[in-house]
Amino acid sequence: MRYLTAGESHGPQLTVIIEGIPSQLHIDKEKIDRELARRQKGYGRGRRMQIEKDQVKILSGVRFGRTTGAPVTLVIENRDYSHWKNVMSVDSAFEEAEKRRISCPRPGHADLNGAIKYRHRDMRDVLERSSARETAARVAAGAVARLLLEECGIDVAGHVLQIGDVAAKPVQLSLQEIKERSELSPVRCLDKDAEKQMMARIDQAREEGDSLGGVVETIVAGVPVGLGSHVHWDRKLDARIAQAVVSINAFKGVEFGLGFEAAGLNGSEVHDEIMWSRKRGFYRRTNRLGGLEGGMTTGEPIVVRGAMKPIPTLYKPLQSVDIETKQPFQASIERSDSCAVPAASVVMENVVAWEIAQALVEKFSSDTMNEMVEQLKQYRERVVDF
Repeated sequence: MRYLTAGESHGPQLTVIIEGIPSQLHIDKEKIDRELARRQKGYGRGRRMQIEKDQVKILSGVRFGRTTGAPVTLVIENRDYSHWKNVMSVDSAFEEAEKRRISCPRPGHADLNGAIKYRHRDMRDVLERSSARETAARVAAGAVARLLLEECGIDVAGHVLQIGDVAAKPVQLSLQEIKERSELSPVRCLDKDAEKQMMARIDQAREEGDSLGGVVETIVAGVPVGLGSHVHWDRKLDARIAQAVVSINAFKGVEFGLGFEAAGLNGSEVHDEIMWSRKRGFYRRTNRLGGLEGGMTTGEPIVVRGAMKPIPTLYKPLQSVDIETKQPFQASIERSDSCAVPAASVVMENVVAWEIAQALVEKFSSDTMNEMVEQLKQYRERVVDF
């Protein structure tokens, strides 16, 4: 199971092609649109979210609401494209495009590295594709993966742990409660006191022309034992999830369970003791390792956190150098958010969901969803009797 995305931030559309989805998976377009809408919400978002109202168009691989086994094509139109037709023209160069040419790279972006690598003198050719707008396509792919996970009894939730220097206090909630409470929060935070402080901190950053990063957490419940593998480095599921999380724009760190905290603890304080009961079979007394050992799932909930740096596009631009004149210059300003951490939480939920779904399809490879669900059911029963 794999997917490719195509499209630019101000181009006509984003396109996703998904291959390897079993046939007979019920595709609920409203649920995909709901995930896209969740990505656009969040305190601290910029004006672009007032323009775009993302909805998906399904162009192939689905008939009468169910997958056929053929590649699934999804399209998300960019409504703002109407203002960028001449700048982003495929056929001819317009004077307007030259006026909006970018020769000053923004610190923290892909601008300079991409321009050097691909020999672009107009760095719009870089920033249009490296923009976080592309994450809308990945959320759409993840939303399809979530539909598959749902049929397999696997659920995904996410929330914000920290924005700037404001951290939420730990709370003990069920997965459903996490989903409900985070959805009601403008910053997707479960701690009401921290929520207010986060919003005040975002307001302060906006007034100062600055930006904020943070930490988000994704939890996946209902995952069976044994997804992933210890046999080869590139089949370890925690490694694959880590790569997917760090591939999200502005994400610079990832951890599972105790994560970096484990480095300062004794082994007896880190590892999860193994228990057994007739009803559950083998299980862990705790979940300090976040549901993964040896590159494989343990059957406990997967708990993964990602660290997002502050968005590098600032309204008080940083120092840069013009690639043409080689003279010092203040970096150009593109429309931006002061804080996109709540939205990034939704993106992370969906990229993690994709990795879990992909591992599930690998282990229970089937042409149809009915066969896959039956295989999984039988496997779960065997695991309890192991």
